[in-house]
Amino acid sequence: MDTQDPKIRFDNVTKVFGEGVDAFTALRNLNLDIADGEIVTVVGPSGCGKSTAMNIVAGLQDVTSGQCLVNGTEVHGPGPDRGVIFQQYALFPWLTVRKNVEFGLKLQGLGKDERRKRAEHYIALVGLSDFADTLPKNLSGGMKQRCAIARAYAVNPSVLLMDEPFGALDALTRVRLQDQLLDTWSRDKRTIMFITHDVDEAVYLAHRVIVLAARPGRLQEIIEVDLPFPRNEDIRLSSEFTKIRNRVWHAVYTRSDKETA
Repeated sequence: MDTQDPKIRFDNVTKVFGEGVDAFTALRNLNLDIADGEIVTVVGPSGCGKSTAMNIVAGLQDVTSGQCLVNGTEVHGPGPDRGVIFQQYALFPWLTVRKNVEFGLKLQGLGKDERRKRAEHYIALVGLSDFADTLPKNLSGGMKQRCAIARAYAVNPSVLLMDEPFGALDALTRVRLQDQLLDTWSRDKRTIMFITHDVDEAVYLAHRVIVLAARPGRLQEIIEVDLPFPRNEDIRLSSEFTKIRNRVWHAVYTRSDKETA
């Protein structure tokens, strides 16, 4: 993946929470480029700064020093060019699937007909057309997350930031949503930064796996995932997948155990 003109750039980013004896360094001197149209997954032990890094790109947290840039512009807050999806679905419980997806479009000032047209397009894209008029309380966990993905896509961000979006789902639903995410990506090639604790998920989705080390959070290793797209069950069961998975597992867990010993 060519990173000469990065979509996202961490330029010597440090993030410190608190002051004095209570100060905690969540990230230290993080340098990372993510290319336009690339999927990167970010893994590492608890406390390594994965979510902090994503929140900085999202504009939800400021850097202490360094710069985070999206499309060459320094991030100073949230923006419509970045869609954020969390593990918690964050849907409005009193709004139907359609109205949830239309919400951001209404804030953008789109007219009623255009909002409905675009919402229905993305609801269909995630396979929820039959549930467009359903309230979130009547949806399964996987359906709620698909609704959240449709809502993020509808406002047409060039970057998707996903913080363990499938972490609370059962294994089968998780695999299905991984495949659906890749299928959607194959059509629009949005840049995706995906945080996960699951090594298999990290390898299956990514062009590159970013491994962070903890205490303080810092870049430990970047692992290329030289597996073809589209990906499927045969990829998951291949010896090449297993080899990369084992390398990531070793980077995350074996080294982390040595550092804390």
